[in-house]
Amino acid sequence: MKIFRIKNVFRFTFSVLLFLFIILALHVYLATRSRIDAFTRIMERIDIRQPVNQQDAEKITSWLYRQNGVDHVLCNAKTGIVVFTFSPLKANGNDILKKFAAYLNYPDATRFTPSEKELQESCPAASSFTYKVYNYLKHLF
Repeated sequence: MKIFRIKNVFRFTFSVLLFLFIILALHVYLATRSRIDAFTRIMERIDIRQPVNQQDAEKITSWLYRQNGVDHVLCNAKTGIVVFTFSPLKANGNDILKKFAAYLNYPDATRFTPSEKELQESCPAASSFTYKVYNYLKHLF
């Protein structure tokens, strides 16, 4: 009788843990799949290779705010870096950069794209065991 009860407890515990693992895997899949909707925002960085003063920074900021889909703009005059967010449904980062370089006369302005090494160093979770398992499973499906 005791062995039967232990087997039932083990089966129940295993079933609950398996169910919870399936729910967790489904949640991770749904949360990490890429989708673009009305709430999606993309952050871009533009590096300006020319000297920029405060008046230029204000002009850049106001020009970017007038672009369709741009939500928020930060421009640092000391470093020549512009960071902005936009909706991918209304705008394209490459188009904004081309217009930016043409209209504001910054032909040396470039989009910042991090290297693979910089991407790996940016997030401590990217080197974790669970991230490696996620990448493995991502390549399977």
